[in-house]
Amino acid sequence: MARQGKLKTGIRQPLAHDSAAKHVSGEALYTDDFPEPPGLLHAAFGMSERAHARITSIDLSPVRKAPGVVAVMAAVDVPGDNNCAPVMHDDPIFADRLVEYVGQSIFAVAAESVEQARRAARLAVIEYEDLPPILTAEAAMAAKSFVLPSHTMKRGEPKKAIAKAKHRLKGRIKIGGQDQFYLEGHIAMAVPGEDRDVTVFSSTQNPSEVQHLVAEALGLSSNAVTLEIRRMGGAFGGKETQPALFACIAALLADKTGRPVKARVDRDDDMVMTGKRHDFVIDYDVGFDDKGRIKGVEFMQAVRCGMSADLSGAIADRAMFHADNAYYLPAARIVSHRCKTNTVSNTAFRGFGGPQGMVGIEQVIDEIARELGTDPLDVRRANLYGGPSGRGGRDVTPYHMTVEDNIAPKLLDDLEASSDYRTRRKEIDAFNASSPVLKRGIALTPVKFGISFTTSHLNQAGALIHVYTDGSVHLNHGGTEMGQGLFVKVAQIVAEEFQIDLDRIKITATNTGKVPNTSATAASSGTDMNGMAARNAARAIKDRLIAFAAEAFDCKKADVVFQNNKVRAGKKALSFTGLVKAAYLGRVSLSATGFYRTPKIHYDRKKAAGRPFYYFAYGAAVSEAVIDTLTGEYRFPRVDILHDVGQSLNPAIDIGQIEGGFLQGLGWLTMEELYWNADGSFATHAPSTYKIPAASDWPEAFDVRIFDRGRNQEPTIHRSKAVGEPPLMLAISGFLAIKDALAAACGHQISPPLDTPATPEAVLMTLEAMRAKIGGARHTLREAAE
Repeated sequence: MARQGKLKTGIRQPLAHDSAAKHVSGEALYTDDFPEPPGLLHAAFGMSERAHARITSIDLSPVRKAPGVVAVMAAVDVPGDNNCAPVMHDDPIFADRLVEYVGQSIFAVAAESVEQARRAARLAVIEYEDLPPILTAEAAMAAKSFVLPSHTMKRGEPKKAIAKAKHRLKGRIKIGGQDQFYLEGHIAMAVPGEDRDVTVFSSTQNPSEVQHLVAEALGLSSNAVTLEIRRMGGAFGGKETQPALFACIAALLADKTGRPVKARVDRDDDMVMTGKRHDFVIDYDVGFDDKGRIKGVEFMQAVRCGMSADLSGAIADRAMFHADNAYYLPAARIVSHRCKTNTVSNTAFRGFGGPQGMVGIEQVIDEIARELGTDPLDVRRANLYGGPSGRGGRDVTPYHMTVEDNIAPKLLDDLEASSDYRTRRKEIDAFNASSPVLKRGIALTPVKFGISFTTSHLNQAGALIHVYTDGSVHLNHGGTEMGQGLFVKVAQIVAEEFQIDLDRIKITATNTGKVPNTSATAASSGTDMNGMAARNAARAIKDRLIAFAAEAFDCKKADVVFQNNKVRAGKKALSFTGLVKAAYLGRVSLSATGFYRTPKIHYDRKKAAGRPFYYFAYGAAVSEAVIDTLTGEYRFPRVDILHDVGQSLNPAIDIGQIEGGFLQGLGWLTMEELYWNADGSFATHAPSTYKIPAASDWPEAFDVRIFDRGRNQEPTIHRSKAVGEPPLMLAISGFLAIKDALAAACGHQISPPLDTPATPEAVLMTLEAMRAKIGGARHTLREAAE
């Protein structure tokens, strides 16, 4: 292949996001910003007021008679399949006879204005026969209520290993959910065409899935529906399956009326109607030796899925896959229960179950350390894959995959030294001994996160590239841009391949009419797969150009070199544009598709064994927390992160992903609290009741570094590694730092019974519980502090 020189706008360069200037200036167009076509109607939704009930009667005539109303649709009016579920066909577009969560869609109305549509939707007269709701995973377990069969993963004989171990601990941790809280809410606009064709503009991570579900709802073939998305204002997994409901309703109303329809929900309805990160209850039973080395462990993971399966099967599986994090478990049994509740169906969220599984094992490691009176970092090192030095012999996961790329020990060595962890630990102990009210804590945790879709057939991607005679390039692929920088990275890859400047490449909207049958932009695999597909397309064109140049200028193919917007063919030198023009005149095709399928992926679900991941991404973080024992409030004075991205395609984008992922993870574990009332209504459905991290929650000192020796041992795109999801789990160190500070507040006599999210209220209640347990006499926190 032709040699390449260094291009200033190619790979490895810290370039700005392609839409950065448009983001801050307000010029970036989102689905709601597109010029509204003539005759546009606006949709609104009639939602269930009950968590679990039979619909005994429904009268929509007041809705139809309301001012401005053009059409009303319910289940009986759907011409095709009344379903918007991605996998199990268990989530109707419109509830029919039975409602299973507050906020479930029962009907939709199209009117001349947003206000008219929303006012009309409130006029429906619906009568219910209430049924007992199941609202929590614990209640679902008791009732044996599941959306999918339970699943077990096992390696070795954990019960025997636990029984023989010198030490044994049992415990439980509850892990809260999280709302994606994207800046741009759910929205879809459907524009009807000839022959019942429809073009749908949707804020979605998964264009092809939405396309297919819209076609099925309309009773049409997929070729009648075109889905387009240029960018999203955030998604975080919440726009992988959930956009289908809004797109289907917009398309159904557009098909019925023959007019364009926009379906846009406000923030409150968005939060009520859409799924969150799954909350978990994890029980553990672990046996270990005097050094804290785990001999055997059993986990029970109860997952609240909501009323339907959505993606809960794969999410619960990934939680099982990450129940080891970076630690070798010689004997392990992991049981996962997928609980059906009368709450909105939970869905994908950055990390896709992996974070919850990791919290479980990190809780176990932390509890072992406190039981032994040992620094938790030493227990972590004792249990790392490969042992403390990283040597082999301890490298097989509970799902029987060999860990071949373990760099966790190197990361811990580097970060422990650069963060001065040991010295700071001593300083923190000294501070706590002399500070009656403020208490500090510190934690260093690793991350090992598997990269690939665990559903094997999703590991494929396509791309389409056109080169025009003026030397400009049109780039399209199946990935979607949600702010993460995927489009600029793929464009850099193509620029590197052609050795042309980035501004010669036109980044275009994702469109199912250009690249079909795409996988969701998820599982941190967007750049891995779409970047490789785009490079393959570019190489197909480049190979044609090389063959043409070699023949036209009488040289060997090896002597055709692309470099810095120019091409040398033997003794002939010309511009890239010059070669393209000559090739066009020579009747050479300047358009190509590219395809990529991730190799090595296989998994036998019946045996719970195989290789579900192509490789692992690694990272480590040290977080320091200080809590006020009088109020439960806390802050993070310092965070140090070292993260492995292989050979970075764009260090600026990657650093941003690491920083943002960590802070989002910190929000999940410390402040973002979801709350349902006893009747199943969702209480935290707005910024007034649901707190996400703000600029003021940024660590006071925040040192983020990319591991400079990183290199993917697998032949990924330019030996890079995924960076979307793995950094989120670094925030587990923040949660454990709070827990460490809590332990210090009681002289490290007991381990704090802290669940997530560790809100100030939860911290204060934990302090009270700890003092009550060890104090005997009842003192207020203020009296104890004094």
